[in-house]
Amino acid sequence: MKPTPPPAPPAPPPPDYATLAGMSDAAIQAKTGCTWKRWVWALDKAGAHDWSHRAIAAHVREKYEVPSWWTQAVTVGYERIKGLREIGQRRGGEFEAGKSKVFPVPLGRLYPAFHDGCIRRRWLGDVRLTVRTAIPDKSMRLTWPDGTPVELYFLARGAAKSQVAVQHRRLADKAAVERMKTYWGERLAALQEMLAPPDRGRR
Repeated sequence: MKPTPPPAPPAPPPPDYATLAGMSDAAIQAKTGCTWKRWVWALDKAGAHDWSHRAIAAHVREKYEVPSWWTQAVTVGYERIKGLREIGQRRGGEFEAGKSKVFPVPLGRLYPAFHDGCIRRRWLGDVRLTVRTAIPDKSMRLTWPDGTPVELYFLARGAAKSQVAVQHRRLADKAAVERMKTYWGERLAALQEMLAPPDRGRR
């Protein structure tokens, strides 16, 4: 009797794109209209695996009309899914810490809390940073005391809410990434306490 080949091994489970990207399917679909699976399919079809970060971002923004904020989320998520960077790492190999927070105040109050040095010291402390460039209500570029760059991006969330995203770049390693993510999380919490202090039992 002719021998038969062994049965094929079970198919591997589908990749968990959301975990690899560092953002849920629900979040990316709500803001861009597509899940991670759909984005990976579309970008693979376009040959984006071999493109630079800037080229991928331009393609997502121009072809699919995704706002700049979410263009970066799609681009970075795709790069992580394809193994082009780790979470906390840029395409060139350098490490960065990212932190984002929504505040229950309008953008007109959030942006000055970063740009005005007197207000900034109230929640950030006496950090000897340098403001390199600033576009009111949109972005700021800073140099940290150790020479590492910090990028800030601001977004209005309606009339009464706003959001800031912090990207602290050129960190030494993963340990520095975790340390600065914790630091920025604590500082943004302090900023929230200053801008919108909780009701401490007042009636």
